Amino acid sequence: MIRVSVVTRSPALRAGLWAMLADQLNFQLVDDAARLENQMALSEAAIDVLVFASAEDLTRNSSFILPNHGLVVLADDEQSVAQVRSATAYSWAVLKPDATANELRLAVSAVAQGLTLLPAPLARQLLPPLVVDVMSQLAEIDLTPREQEVLACLGRGLPNKLIAQELGITEATAKFHVSAVYAKLGVVSRVEAISKAARLGLITL
Repeated sequence: MIRVSVVTRSPALRAGLWAMLADQLNFQLVDDAARLENQMALSEAAIDVLVFASAEDLTRNSSFILPNHGLVVLADDEQSVAQVRSATAYSWAVLKPDATANELRLAVSAVAQGLTLLPAPLARQLLPPLVVDVMSQLAEIDLTPREQEVLACLGRGLPNKLIAQELGITEATAKFHVSAVYAKLGVVSRVEAISKAARLGLITL
């Protein structure tokens, strides 16, 4: 379970970002970190990823960042990237302000796995081609919550029959979801699916 907190002064932005994250089955949304009184309280909250609605929110609440936190910031300029990189965080991602719900969920999951993500235009300027390629692949993969569960089961080595039992679905339905995962990952076997998903930070082996 990934514990996520949204940090912003805007109630509307907070509600919007929470709505974008709420469908992710392995996310647990906790109170806005800025409402917690001090770093001790923040540490006790055991937050894994802080989502800042803007670079301004990051600047205003930078004191809440702890070394074990992952950061996701909605911004689109190099100055924000520099600011995020200077933070004492475990890992981080910068997303364009109009990022989709899927992009936001993928960024939170990736950051929780210790990865770094940037918008493609900034990545091309600041990062090696290999990193840009990984980011592009992530952006193209749009797994449903059920497909994410199936992928996690594949990562644990479960056959279709056990996937069906664990998720409370028929074996035929499990097979259908496995095929859909293969198609979205662009692979044709379990070994390839597990290898690619692990490489992209979608599962942990």
